[in-house]
Amino acid sequence: MLEFINTSGFMQFLFDRDDLAEKAGQIIEAILESRSPRLSDISHRMKENPEANYKVIQRFLERADPREAVIRLFQEEAPFVIADPTEISRPQAKKTPYVGTLKDGRTKGFWLLMLATPFRGRAIPCGFVTYSSRTIAEDVTSRNQEHDRAFQTVKRLVGERPLVLDREFSYLSLLEKLVAEKVNFVIRLNLGSHPPVFTNDEGRRMGLTVAPGETAVYRQIYCKGQVLVNVIGTWEKGFRKPLWVMTTLAPEKGLEIYQARMKIEESFKDLKSLLHLDKVVNKTQSNMEKMVALVLIAYAIGLLVGESIRDHLYGSPEQASATTSGQHVPAHKGKYWALYSGLFVLLKQKITLTHQVLEQVILAVQRAFACLVLAGVRCYV
Repeated sequence: MLEFINTSGFMQFLFDRDDLAEKAGQIIEAILESRSPRLSDISHRMKENPEANYKVIQRFLERADPREAVIRLFQEEAPFVIADPTEISRPQAKKTPYVGTLKDGRTKGFWLLMLATPFRGRAIPCGFVTYSSRTIAEDVTSRNQEHDRAFQTVKRLVGERPLVLDREFSYLSLLEKLVAEKVNFVIRLNLGSHPPVFTNDEGRRMGLTVAPGETAVYRQIYCKGQVLVNVIGTWEKGFRKPLWVMTTLAPEKGLEIYQARMKIEESFKDLKSLLHLDKVVNKTQSNMEKMVALVLIAYAIGLLVGESIRDHLYGSPEQASATTSGQHVPAHKGKYWALYSGLFVLLKQKITLTHQVLEQVILAVQRAFACLVLAGVRCYV
């Protein structure tokens, strides 16, 4: 199936040099075939001798920087940008310089903070940084600088789109910077043992409360006495705790957007379970990040192609929605559209489409990919 995807044709929109695009295409194809970020696995899936292929990959990493190519995957029409960290465990990497200790205080590993835009129940990456307890020297200030480094990579792309962030991004210095840069945000609140302090116009502290089954809204209050925000809390039935969201948008809109952020978590699941991103192994942080970038690009192409194939196999999202609204659509189509991601369909399903249809599908995806990248580049420049 993967032999029908002209990966080098996709790469010509991400790399400015034809020779780099050709090599990147070969590596991306091998990543999808091996479902691995390891150079040894990838080299065995490329044509020619594995040992020679290994050197080809190493030379490519020396000459190219796929991290810049990831930024070109930004979707200009995206309604918001999601940022979320995930842990990459490396239990055996005791001497690797960029590997530290994860949140549990024992497991070796690092964090990958990914920026992405939503796409059909998943998300397309458009930037990332990596850091660990060792690279930031256990310093919270250094961690915040890494967060800022990630946001700077797509700052010109964000525009009026809100950043959707998780609870660990609710620290004052980031909030003040986002407000100063006029970047709207939607952030989940952590109201646990050390909740942020909210005050009204008179400086009086406000307690946030919401009853089970209800929604509470607090408009134009100050977070930590400095940043003017709206806060909304909702406690849905069946949940042990309420969900609280802080935003510079209308509170109801902020809650709606945050509830869509699960897309990036589903993408992390695909990246780890289908492409085994959590097995990335490189001696230097720079090469590790370049391999992460190549896996993210492979993921994006696999997702886009797989989604188009899924539409042909099981129907479009509109048809799946019609199934639930009572219209006449074959039941299996709506069921399978909701069940599988495009990447799963591409890598795991038995494809029953004819070669001619597959070629047409992939050609259409490549055209759409070109529009996506060129629009993002215009926006970035």
